Amino acid sequence: MKEKLDKLKEIKEKALLGGGQDKIDSQHKKGKLTARERINLLLDEGSFEEMDMLVRHQSSDFGLDKMKYYTDGVITGTGKINGRTVCVFSQDFTILGGSLAEYHAKKICKIMDMAMKIGVPVIGINDSGGARIQEGVVSLGGYADIFLRNTLASGVIPQISIIVGPCAGGAVYSPAITDFIFMVDNLSYMFVTGPNVVKTVTNEEVTFEELGGAHTHSQKSGVCHYVADNEVDCFDAVRDLMGYLPLNNKEDAPVYKFQDEEKDLTFLNEFIPDNPNKPYDIKEIINALTDEDSFYEIMEEYAPNIVVGFAKIAGRSIGIVANQPMVLAGVLDLNSSIKGARFVRFCDAFNIPLLVLEDVPGFLPGTDQEWRGIIRHGAKLLYAFCEATVPKVTVIIRKAYGGAYDVMNSKHIRGDINLAWPSAEIAVMGAKGAAEIIFKKEIDSADDKQNALDTKVEEFKEKFANPYLAAERGFIDDVIIPSETRVKLIKYFSILETKVDTNPKKKHGNIPL
Repeated sequence: MKEKLDKLKEIKEKALLGGGQDKIDSQHKKGKLTARERINLLLDEGSFEEMDMLVRHQSSDFGLDKMKYYTDGVITGTGKINGRTVCVFSQDFTILGGSLAEYHAKKICKIMDMAMKIGVPVIGINDSGGARIQEGVVSLGGYADIFLRNTLASGVIPQISIIVGPCAGGAVYSPAITDFIFMVDNLSYMFVTGPNVVKTVTNEEVTFEELGGAHTHSQKSGVCHYVADNEVDCFDAVRDLMGYLPLNNKEDAPVYKFQDEEKDLTFLNEFIPDNPNKPYDIKEIINALTDEDSFYEIMEEYAPNIVVGFAKIAGRSIGIVANQPMVLAGVLDLNSSIKGARFVRFCDAFNIPLLVLEDVPGFLPGTDQEWRGIIRHGAKLLYAFCEATVPKVTVIIRKAYGGAYDVMNSKHIRGDINLAWPSAEIAVMGAKGAAEIIFKKEIDSADDKQNALDTKVEEFKEKFANPYLAAERGFIDDVIIPSETRVKLIKYFSILETKVDTNPKKKHGNIPL
């Protein structure tokens, strides 16, 4: 038996070395961690249980018979984050460049299947040179097997992708289907075709960073949800995110012990500028209304005219969607609509209540927006809020104009609790534009046109640019003192904990993609 145990020890020691010490050293020289180091940073200490350590590929073509490594380039298993179980896979670049082939893919599929069976999140750490060319179509089939599981798991268990190296070609579509993509500055790259192919086909010269770096995808494409400065910060950020999420779609997010210390929020009573065109930072209001240091922003660099993220209110997770007056006056456009819609649908899929903070002057006008499909993309946000059955609370801070009023979780699309501050302006459009249309003849015939316009603007403001007409019709449940908003939110989210709402029975809806 001793000989057998010694052999097992020898095999496992070899497996732990991946592609060998020289390859590990090369990984470190590039400023990158190894697959196992990454898992150790992500998971609670000592919690990782590895599966399929002894798997090796079964191919012999093109010299592969001389390159058989244990694990076949991906480490898989289960572990815990803050005491809660997760499934994880981590591609090992030291073994054949982390390339994906038949058994590499089988291992990933196996751990994803387990995640679905036991109802826990799956976290993928991506660092791969792409498909293993020597295995041909088998590699491509492996990608498709993973894509199918990503799709079937969507909305059932949270899926998180961490990109800590190259992720190119077909490999990008697995992270694209997952819920959140984390990237590291100057380390992560994602693209369907690399710079060399781009140069050949389009004659464009572009660097890896420009084409598919972390900030390219966090600012321009919207593919990336969070950019970290380094790998350690990245794994810390993923651990933090897990604190807001349930393990699966049948559970609620974890509730943390909360000792209610009354916040002095009297500053909110004077926070909104008297001039309706003057901006303010909505994040200051978010931080005031939520538990101390609990706001976790998602996609901070993309479409910053809308702010989305998670927070805690009285220890319970909520998702926040808020217009940002500091950027484009908080207007809705293509990118912000898509960003908001995806976030709303995630929260709804995983039973996370929604708080909407509204200050929106409407949809962004212009030929660029119209020709690129603002109607279709704006409808995504509308669809997402209409479809959502989780508790939904809206607070109108200032402007709620036109169709954007409807879209931002109005009472008409099943908003549960709709509140407004006295500064709220709920109308078809701004007072000046409305007065110019409604009173055009009177203004044109007046001797002093400017004075006539000013008078009519004030008349319109008095009648419509306030929350009271909406409150009279029950479209607003209450007009509240700003400093009392947090207390109201704690009460209303508590009341809504037992909310049950349903959608008509159907295979699925046809969201305007």
